[in-house]
Amino acid sequence: MSSCSGRSSFLSGPATIGRAIAVALAILLTSCGFHLRGDVTYAFTTLYINSPPNMPFAADMRRALTGSGTTLVEKAADAQVILDLPNVVDDKQVLSLSGGGRAREYLLTKRLTFALHDSNGRDWLPAGEIVIRRSFTFNESEVLAREAEETKLLKEMQTDAVQQVMRRLQSAKKPA
Repeated sequence: MSSCSGRSSFLSGPATIGRAIAVALAILLTSCGFHLRGDVTYAFTTLYINSPPNMPFAADMRRALTGSGTTLVEKAADAQVILDLPNVVDDKQVLSLSGGGRAREYLLTKRLTFALHDSNGRDWLPAGEIVIRRSFTFNESEVLAREAEETKLLKEMQTDAVQQVMRRLQSAKKPA
């Protein structure tokens, strides 16, 4: 009797095709220089965040920095560097109107300024500004859905801004 007994061969099943595609994608990604982002490294060891009290952006920055292994301190005098976050401004403007003169499209803007320096006032990073913009359409018949979309966009913009500051902190250098 034959050992195949009508079963499909090992090399022709859908799972094998999926594996072959996964291997091909892995080869393509590694050949183009793609690699996962590794551990974050900074030129400083301790950091103090100088911001107005109860600023949600500062809380998100603290969470991200702590998650990356950075040591945050409670007093500026104990820190190697000080991250100034003087203000974060969210703005909402009307982009377009409907034929009846009602808002149809809005532009959301998040603007933040920051600076990184040591306790002697020497800049580790020049003062910078990050501006993030997103637009969304508004329909009066879908008020609750659009409010949820606006809230989601603002949260995504905040996360994006935190990541941009984190990337800029990686390029900080001790002043000579």
